[in-house]
Amino acid sequence: MVYITSWDEFVDRSVQLFRADPTSSRYVMKYRHCDGKLVLKVTDNRECLKYKTDQAQDAKKMEKLNNIFFVLMTKGPDADITEVTSKEQGEAQPAKRGRGRKQ
Repeated sequence: MVYITSWDEFVDRSVQLFRADPTSSRYVMKYRHCDGKLVLKVTDNRECLKYKTDQAQDAKKMEKLNNIFFVLMTKGPDADITEVTSKEQGEAQPAKRGRGRKQ
């Protein structure tokens, strides 16, 4: 069990791990409030990938990874995950709205 320090590497390797054997892969989140640490683990009983963080801003990254795994688990391991990543980038920029009443 090795902790991966790079978020992008963790996401890429965990998606590859899930796609290689979706029936025996597991994704586990563990948060310890007293330590303020979040640990994400993806395993298939042969290989174990872990990512540990104590940064609050990584919660958005975790949510994005959850959405990727939801798509892979519901639509199958061959599903296109670019929809998930591009949709979330579009949501990050709010639409400009003017002030005042609608007429």
